[in-house]
Amino acid sequence: MRYALAMPQVAIHLPHHRYEVVIAPGLLARLGPCVREVAPHGRAALLHDAALPPRHAHQAARSLADAGYSVTEGAFATSERLKSLDTVRAMYELLLRDRLERRSPIVALGGGILTDTAGFAAASYLRGVPLVMAPTTLLAMVDASVGGKVGVNVPQGKNLIGAFYQPALVAVDTDALATLPPRELRCGLAECIKHAMIRDPQLMQWLEANLDAVLALDSSALVDLVRWNVSIKAKVVMADEKEAGERAHLNFGHTFAHAIEATQGEGAAEPPADTEAGKDPSGGGCGGYHHGEAVALGMVAATRLAVERGLADAFVLERLMNLLTRADLPVAAPSLPPVDALMNAMAMDKKVADARIRLILPRAVGQVAVHDDIPHPSIERAWAAMSG
Repeated sequence: MRYALAMPQVAIHLPHHRYEVVIAPGLLARLGPCVREVAPHGRAALLHDAALPPRHAHQAARSLADAGYSVTEGAFATSERLKSLDTVRAMYELLLRDRLERRSPIVALGGGILTDTAGFAAASYLRGVPLVMAPTTLLAMVDASVGGKVGVNVPQGKNLIGAFYQPALVAVDTDALATLPPRELRCGLAECIKHAMIRDPQLMQWLEANLDAVLALDSSALVDLVRWNVSIKAKVVMADEKEAGERAHLNFGHTFAHAIEATQGEGAAEPPADTEAGKDPSGGGCGGYHHGEAVALGMVAATRLAVERGLADAFVLERLMNLLTRADLPVAAPSLPPVDALMNAMAMDKKVADARIRLILPRAVGQVAVHDDIPHPSIERAWAAMSG
């Protein structure tokens, strides 16, 4: 593809589909021609997070219009509560009002909640229309927008309604990271650290050496960080698109994290405050711990459990906690809900099979394995240790 010649990109090849993740500073201003290469049509929908800085949506809409699209634009508030079928219904109404057709692309511009929700709308509207992910948070760039998982929450749990639906293109403008509150950048770093823990000791070393440059928003470091992490996720997705085996490794820390998120408001502590703590421009939080913070806690809990079971050396936990601490991510949660509430939430996780809680536990930095035979008392002790 023409755009791939001038921009860093990662190609994802699946048996039924191929697409690129294109990564470059200033890409939103060049979005229209990229979209036209993969989904040429007269109309397009731009569905974006209402809390984004206005210039992001303006740049994207202008570029789409300049590329010849008649643009239907919709702004949607985002939160875990609003990642719902009601929001998808509102997206359908907008698409139907303007008669978007089966070849009309939907561009999802925002953080992980927006891309998940708009992605599910794209997967189900007219039984599937072209989807372009334009993530604006680090968390969405390295995780939510890559791999084809889309969906929404229901009262019974997170992401229980959804689909595997691959995009036609993922367009990553790393300049968008400069507009993130520091807390949101840190949340994305949790997923980067997760990728290092499950697959790549060299990435772990790179993060340890370059964390300060990333936090300072060095443009070159950000492009390298996103490309490296997307490459890791792409390899996992290409090996196991629908989570029949290896892709489950991406859930390292997430079974614990989802239990924390599901029980927010049942006694969970508020994370350390910063100037933007009450805001959630990426749709990444739900009033307590944001998703990346919950993942950080979940990785610590899973690694503690691995150490207790003799699966990993204590140095693995020490190294993980040191890097998370440097990234200003939580490694302990003094006021979690009661352990029985957390265990009940884990039992509702969509990855539970045959009533067994399935956990991804580390063996070493860069190596993890699936376990569904961990005794509940060991899991309970890992929860209890998190209050330290």
